[in-house]
Amino acid sequence: MSPDLVFRDPYFLDFLKLRDAYQEKDLEMAILRELERFILELGQDFAFMDRQKRITVGRDDFYLDLLFYHRRLKCLVAVELKLRQFQPADKGQMELYLRWLDKHERHPGEEPPLGLILCTEKDGEQIALLKLDKGEIRVAEYLTALPPRKLLQKKLHEAARLARKELGNE
Repeated sequence: MSPDLVFRDPYFLDFLKLRDAYQEKDLEMAILRELERFILELGQDFAFMDRQKRITVGRDDFYLDLLFYHRRLKCLVAVELKLRQFQPADKGQMELYLRWLDKHERHPGEEPPLGLILCTEKDGEQIALLKLDKGEIRVAEYLTALPPRKLLQKKLHEAARLARKELGNE
């Protein structure tokens, strides 16, 4: 079991029934209202731990949107929700959260925490340069409505190509 097998991209959050204009707190509340369906979209073995997890560093307070535990990976999974395109600064924010969780929340026998930044879109070149396609932080897009059939087919073919590449069949 590895993070590559756990996290996917994109996540289809159409079941949240969000309208065109919504804020991050609306997205978070919709996820909590539909927590079972959200966990099923994330994948198997996720357990909900906390929302708006307070993280105090020095004199500053930060709030992690959602915290899960993954049973097979045996680690905490921090989820940050963004209502916009991924920005490189989001990586630094997540790194801070992961270091804090590792220091203050990780139990003996657990693996280091992982982070998932869910955003409306991402730039593949930024992700590659920041090395976020492997490692402890992943970036994934989310869709609140199913995309057109052609886009869905394109994403499916790309996912299949990446899977073949990972297996060494390409």
